[in-house]
Amino acid sequence: MILEIASLSIVPGEEARFEEAFAEATALLAGVPGFLGLELQRCIERPNRYALLARWRSVEDHTEGFRGSAAYQRWRELLHHFFEATPDVVHYRPIAVL
Repeated sequence: MILEIASLSIVPGEEARFEEAFAEATALLAGVPGFLGLELQRCIERPNRYALLARWRSVEDHTEGFRGSAAYQRWRELLHHFFEATPDVVHYRPIAVL
């Protein structure tokens, strides 16, 4: 399993609209091959910051499969105009798990 961590900075004042759009966007992931699940967390100290934690079977399932799909184009339409800056997206593989 691969963990994608995306740090999202949302235009201040647009947090509620972003969260509504995100709820709609998550439905797009349901049938994406290799997608295993996600969670979105909001920062307490900086309320316009979010951490998106998505689980994928492989990096390629995310970077080639999802990002090359029509679902991703719709994802972009729903969410990217809320971003204050380009999200920082990195992938991790597990080393130790309890």
